[in-house]
Amino acid sequence: MSALNTIPIEKLVRLIGTANGPAILDVRTNEDFAADPRLIPGAVRKAVDDIADWAPSFAGQNVIAVCRAGHSLSQGAASWLRQAGSDADALDGGMAAWAKAGHPLVPESALPPRDARGRTVWVTRARPKVDRIACPWLIRRFVDPSAVFLFVAPNEVAGVAERFGATPFDVEGDGIVWSHDGERCTFDVMVEGFGLAGLLPLTHLALIVRGADTARPDIVPEAAGLVALSLGLSRMFADDLEQLDAGMLIYDALYRWCRDATGETHDWVSHQPKGSRAKAVTP
Repeated sequence: MSALNTIPIEKLVRLIGTANGPAILDVRTNEDFAADPRLIPGAVRKAVDDIADWAPSFAGQNVIAVCRAGHSLSQGAASWLRQAGSDADALDGGMAAWAKAGHPLVPESALPPRDARGRTVWVTRARPKVDRIACPWLIRRFVDPSAVFLFVAPNEVAGVAERFGATPFDVEGDGIVWSHDGERCTFDVMVEGFGLAGLLPLTHLALIVRGADTARPDIVPEAAGLVALSLGLSRMFADDLEQLDAGMLIYDALYRWCRDATGETHDWVSHQPKGSRAKAVTP
């Protein structure tokens, strides 16, 4: 049984990657983080030394505090967050228990530098279709919830990356880490590079994205549907950021299907109230 004001690991696993998942705050000491510089997917580092300054910014949110073993540091941070207006819990067992259970962890070394507000900043070509919507979804749901995305003219990506400290993705060029690799699309590369390949729903979703993005709808049947949705979105929105916001819902739905509903089929008869089917065929 979990302690008071804590959340079991298996419950947090189910919440990660979902649209309404909690904010996950890694409050480990610098020494503890240096000993294991990895993060629970979607977690953000916060120092408890200045918790009085940043706790109010999480008021009204669901928050999970994570320390090394789930004791005084995370429980104290969760208590402080609650008095600042958050619905906050500590992760039962902390990072040690999460790692022991074999759940995915994002290496800090895989993350690009952050800006002055602690956000990762990314840049890619304007007018996104598949990969350039799928990858931002992946980053915001599993890597950095506050990530910033810049969509610019293709020939300006390198210059914007240099001037604004942004990380380019889904573009060609020397030294580009986050782009296609052989038959794999950028989404594939990110799932692996961020240490998320252990999440089976994501690896299933990666097949759909790969098929849609590389004109191989034969990989999985859903790829053809994703192509249609992606092209439709690109014609509905002239603003790339508005398109990204709308696309987030599509990938949220696809992720939940990959996680929970691949074996389910739609049968309208099965959803009728009891007795309504017989009534419908009665002369």
